[in-house]
Amino acid sequence: MIETKPWSRDAMAARLAHDVPEGWYVNLGIGIPTMVADHVPVEREVIFHSENGVLGMGPAPPPGAVDPWLINAGKKHVTLRAGGSYCHHADSFGMIRGGHLDLCVLGAFEVAENGDIANWATSENDTAPAVGGAMDLAAGAKRLWVIMEHTTKDGRPKLVERCGYPLTALAAVTRIYTNFAVLDVTAGGFAVIEMVPGMTREALQERTAARLAFA
Repeated sequence: MIETKPWSRDAMAARLAHDVPEGWYVNLGIGIPTMVADHVPVEREVIFHSENGVLGMGPAPPPGAVDPWLINAGKKHVTLRAGGSYCHHADSFGMIRGGHLDLCVLGAFEVAENGDIANWATSENDTAPAVGGAMDLAAGAKRLWVIMEHTTKDGRPKLVERCGYPLTALAAVTRIYTNFAVLDVTAGGFAVIEMVPGMTREALQERTAARLAFA
């Protein structure tokens, strides 16, 4: 029997990066999504956008090569790829709200089987004062992919029939990458397109609070 070994956060980001096509304009949210930029090959042109006003963002800098003035929306140091540029915050959100982003990658607390996403508040000792740019990104990008752990630290499913946390956007998510699987959001709910080696359909269903469809 093959032992089930969940993907690490780095492996999850690499798996998502593999699916990003040449030429797409992509916004990366705070947390695991920012790691995606580290895994897109240099020879593949993917233009990463950060809502604080960076277009053409590169991977995290190596130690000793940090530009203290160059950060992403999560206040993490990044690099700028050849041809990259800076812009005003308002212009950056003009790109988002104008539908110019091919993809946005966000983390989430919950995703519902119809594509609803809750990613900014749990109402449990929240420190976030507001939804921030996530609502604009979820509504403005042409596609929304979520990357997150499949369950909470105490084992509660994050893929659910209906979100119990405050919503960020309605029916916006089209694909989900977790530490156990890759799933599409379809008209019939969650459709599993890949699982980690050793994972069974039954075990994945036990970790999910909504019905799964398997290819």
